[in-house]
Amino acid sequence: MLSSPDVMACSRTCSRILGLSLGTTALFAAGANLVLLFPNWDVTYLLRGLIGRHAMLGSGLWGGGLMILTSLLSSSLAFLGALICFITSGVALKDGPFCMFDVSSFNQTQAWKYGYPFQDLHNRNYLYDHSLWNSVCLEPSKAVIWHVAFFSILLCISLLQILLVVIHFINSFLGLFCSLCEK
Repeated sequence: MLSSPDVMACSRTCSRILGLSLGTTALFAAGANLVLLFPNWDVTYLLRGLIGRHAMLGSGLWGGGLMILTSLLSSSLAFLGALICFITSGVALKDGPFCMFDVSSFNQTQAWKYGYPFQDLHNRNYLYDHSLWNSVCLEPSKAVIWHVAFFSILLCISLLQILLVVIHFINSFLGLFCSLCEK
């Protein structure tokens, strides 16, 4: 059976590991969100305002990044930030990328516009239909792959952060409870 000092040492070790893990995932989330602002490493899309609203929201920067780093001060903010990043990333994957696509219909001249071409596909899911990945988005090239890859990374990172914050909260509670029992 663990004595109270053993539990406290275990709690401190767990806190160090959790803090390092949360800090690392926060940096990765911020990095992934920054990359989303530069499709194909090209700054012109950002300068021309041709970045999707999910990437521009910056939830990986402030939600999965900055708010997680402040988890040392407040676990509830860290949980909220990771949850917002998770939800935004999930919605972004559902909506698809912001890109230029052909909106012309039969017997009309070719018309291109920027938007979310996969939002209105009622009977097809672009995530499972890879034939759409290179045929719908005309610009930026490989927009779907870029979008799916980095929002999937953000989704996984934020899910891991939610789990780490919950473990951190439980660990902090146990550390506080055990320190009170020790006295």
